[in-house]
Amino acid sequence: QVQIVQSGGGLVQPGGSLRLSCAASGDAANFYHAAWYRQALGKERERVATFAAGGRTTYADFARGRFTISRDNAKNTVYLQMSQLKPEDTAVYSCNVEFQYLELGDWEYYDYWGQGTQVTVSS
Repeated sequence: QVQIVQSGGGLVQPGGSLRLSCAASGDAANFYHAAWYRQALGKERERVATFAAGGRTTYADFARGRFTISRDNAKNTVYLQMSQLKPEDTAVYSCNVEFQYLELGDWEYYDYWGQGTQVTVSS
């Protein structure tokens, strides 16, 4: 069973920066895909950014140019660096990490969620 532990987050002033971390247990060699999501109070969850094995990244329009998703394979950790934060970025941010395993000749995929962390952008 893979465990996902998130860290980072908190209160930051508009224009400030924060870095979120998402550390996974287990074998980093089985990493397949990761994504950050956020959910603001009263709103639906939305995807912020994704990172695929091989390094390909994607971003939501609101995140592009301000947020950066990255991964440290040695630490089996995914990061979300957020800058130029705005009050509308206030939300609970959660990571989802997917691993692949070869089982009886077929690839099987399992994804795991972090516990979520509050990010509040306010003066």
